[in-house]
Amino acid sequence: MKAVRITRYLSAVGVTGISLGSGPVLADYALNMRTGATPTSAQVYDLHMTIFLICCAIGLLVFGAMIYSIIRHRKSRGAVAAQFHESTTAEIAWTVVPIVILVSMAVPATKTLLAMEDTSDSDMTIKVTGIQWKWKYDYLAEGISFISSLDPKDNEARQLDSGVNVAGIDHYLRNVDQPVVVPVGKKIRFLITANDVIHSWWVPDLGWKKDAIPGYINESWARIDKPGVYRGQCAELCGKDHGFMPIVVVAKNEADYATWVAQKQADAKAAMASADREWSKEELLKHGAEVYAANCAACHQASGKGIPGAFPALAGSPVATGPVKGHLDTVLNGRKGTAMAAYRDLLNDADLAAVITYERNSWGNDAGVVQPAAVKAAR
Repeated sequence: MKAVRITRYLSAVGVTGISLGSGPVLADYALNMRTGATPTSAQVYDLHMTIFLICCAIGLLVFGAMIYSIIRHRKSRGAVAAQFHESTTAEIAWTVVPIVILVSMAVPATKTLLAMEDTSDSDMTIKVTGIQWKWKYDYLAEGISFISSLDPKDNEARQLDSGVNVAGIDHYLRNVDQPVVVPVGKKIRFLITANDVIHSWWVPDLGWKKDAIPGYINESWARIDKPGVYRGQCAELCGKDHGFMPIVVVAKNEADYATWVAQKQADAKAAMASADREWSKEELLKHGAEVYAANCAACHQASGKGIPGAFPALAGSPVATGPVKGHLDTVLNGRKGTAMAAYRDLLNDADLAAVITYERNSWGNDAGVVQPAAVKAAR
């Protein structure tokens, strides 16, 4: 039996070794830093390799000298230890040599750190705000503002008992509904903050990460020279859905970026116009389902049953079936002492009217329609 167990163990080790040796698997187990997509990330990579090679040289010299001394001057060969107490030469050597090594490391490190902090002469500015559990982006000069959340398909797949095979979803939990779009070849200044707890905005290919702290603004910059898609995530434990705050940056050439900006600005105007008209119940329910999936389902669940002991159910809820005024106040201003966020500054009037209508008319609820005008009046 013991021989059988050993054979099985060796077989398992062999299979694991073969699987880890395959290309697709090894692609997820990179041993070194990535070079990234920005001048900053390239500088960081070069600095990393410089320090690494210096450390390797030091290790080679130190361990080489130790191994040589152990073999060459071993007791069996009659070696006698040399005596050089209070040697001025030795003390100068082991003081000067480390100083030279540290300075050779400090000079390029300082240059890189100063370059990383230099946000002057930027071509555009994007404000990034961390929110439990999504990101808000404001393009200050372009007048564009939007919320970026976990992609609805990924969000649906991660729900309890969803029955979705996540192996069939590319970049599972690293997709968003609205990515950050930037032009290539432009220096982009990022202003990073938060409105609730500490988050951290991190896209490895940019070569840096910055904490998003309520009441403070950190800044950094990036210039992406090649079009592409670059992914990251929140890198600071920020609560229940910390693992579901992906970041996607899409770099486009100047013409495609201009088209995207024009479309976003047109969408913003359309959203403002939609808040001034009367919506049908069917329109509100359809749009409300989308808003609910992106903003509410993580806590209250797609079924509206919530999570016992953590997040209340909306099915049959006194809020969702009670007076509209109370429902509006809860959604607009949140609830102190709970995880319920305030959506006053996160969603527009039409979005809020749609999601409130959806909550008041789903899962057996039947409590009437809320129009954007009612939301506007309650602000």
